[in-house]
Amino acid sequence: MTSLQELTQVVGVVARQVAPEAISCDAGNGFDGRLGLRISAIFVILVGSLFGAAFPVYAARHEGVGVPPWAFFIAKYFGSGVIIATAFIHLLAPANEAFGNECLTGPITDYPWVEGIALMAVFLLFFTELMAMRYAAFDSPNAAAATANELEHRNSPSQPQRKSSVISARSPGDDHLGHNRPYKDHDHDNSHGNNDVEPQHPHGGKWVEDYAAQMTAIFILEFGVIFHSIFIGLTLAVAGDEFRTLYVVLVFHQTFEGLGLGSRLATTPWPKSKRWTPYLLAGAYSLSTPIALAAGLGVRTTYAPGSQNALIINGVFDSISAGILIYTGLVELMAHEFIFSSTMRRARLSVVLNASGMMCLGAGLMALLGKWA
Repeated sequence: MTSLQELTQVVGVVARQVAPEAISCDAGNGFDGRLGLRISAIFVILVGSLFGAAFPVYAARHEGVGVPPWAFFIAKYFGSGVIIATAFIHLLAPANEAFGNECLTGPITDYPWVEGIALMAVFLLFFTELMAMRYAAFDSPNAAAATANELEHRNSPSQPQRKSSVISARSPGDDHLGHNRPYKDHDHDNSHGNNDVEPQHPHGGKWVEDYAAQMTAIFILEFGVIFHSIFIGLTLAVAGDEFRTLYVVLVFHQTFEGLGLGSRLATTPWPKSKRWTPYLLAGAYSLSTPIALAAGLGVRTTYAPGSQNALIINGVFDSISAGILIYTGLVELMAHEFIFSSTMRRARLSVVLNASGMMCLGAGLMALLGKWA
């Protein structure tokens, strides 16, 4: 009889350990009121995100703002580090946590889907960018002739050089988005000026090729940070006891991430007809988290971030975003910025070390924020 009682107790203990875990998968969320504070987060994050993403563009185009050259230098490389750390710390880690949740069972637990999805995203982006560059190169009118004429035009000693962006005159490594053009030194043939109007090359073909490559890189980065920002907003909307800490951390998180995006938008040479495009992209980024936060508050009584569907969706999109930002960070912001840039290769060692230090600082601070968000 004693053995039967002991067996019954053991079964009861096991049942109590298993049953709550099964129920907790759809146990709602941690929303605990404080609606006014949560609503304020919509506007605070909106202002921080918009400032980080749009101000670098505005400051680069208006010298009267008085932003010194070293500030652009810091913002640019600090932002690169932020984006790289976001991919590994704020996307890969949460995706692994979502797919590793005990609520998920079956085939989805039999394969490292986070790394697999990120790998697929990297290759998809590579082929997308490759095809975009080839399409611009072969389908633009007279592209081959324009390229040859451009080289002759550039090498002519009697031909004056054209102005480029104000940031190109200030910071080395600004040719990181020129995937297929020679990595030339802009420091000696540019001058300060208003960056609202970026002159197109008179022959057109080469400009189309470069512009297509630049736009591909920019939109890749844009989509990566927007996907990530949407789920940040949903998480903050239904957070429980950790809401205050998460609120403060995400304000800095979104501002720093916006700075990384904004510094890329500011260094891209936009034609006159597209002069408002960087502001539109900055606005889209700054609205993503506030809109998701507002939507999360609207469904706060039904949204369950711990449910199987929510875990899978979060894991998949975090993995995709991680692949996007890993590709962008390693290829666009590190390889093109440092290794393939003739300007950076010829720069003083102190400049290279300062740029590397700023990038490490941005990555370090963003990685530190990963402790709380």
